[in-house]
Amino acid sequence: MYGLIGKMIAISGQRDTLIAILLENATGMPGCLSYIVTKDPADADAIWITEVWDNADSHQASLSLPAVRDAITRARPLIAGFGERIVTEPVDGQLLQLP
Repeated sequence: MYGLIGKMIAISGQRDTLIAILLENATGMPGCLSYIVTKDPADADAIWITEVWDNADSHQASLSLPAVRDAITRARPLIAGFGERIVTEPVDGQLLQLP
């Protein structure tokens, strides 16, 4: 398996709009086992994205999907920068189920 944990910094006041764009088409990506977007409680503009894929090739292929390319285009003007980016090798876990 292939995992990513990354920090994204939104332009001030645009975090919720950026999150909405990132989550619009977060389902239906072949090979994506988990895609979770969280707010950083210590930074009002920061977002953490945790992804789990069946392999790195599936992640790379997702970047060519029309819905993902559209989200990237729409999100780009709302992004002030990026923080840490960590590649992981997931071994097991549970699915997140929010109310």
